[in-house]
Amino acid sequence: MSVLKVIEVLSSSETSWEDATKKAVEKASKSVKHIRSVYVQDQSASVKDGKVADFRVNLKITFELE
Repeated sequence: MSVLKVIEVLSSSETSWEDATKKAVEKASKSVKHIRSVYVQDQSASVKDGKVADFRVNLKITFELE
């Protein structure tokens, strides 16, 4: 039987929501081992001068405890 834990992570990217998600997982994997899945809970974007300035995601990352 495995035990899983969920953490919440926020990330942003000037490119896309997908890039923000990838950055969050890559950064989290440096200190969190055995990541099993990621759930994008929320997406948003900030606007500056009438244009999207950055894409933001609120993620839930699930990983297995050792």
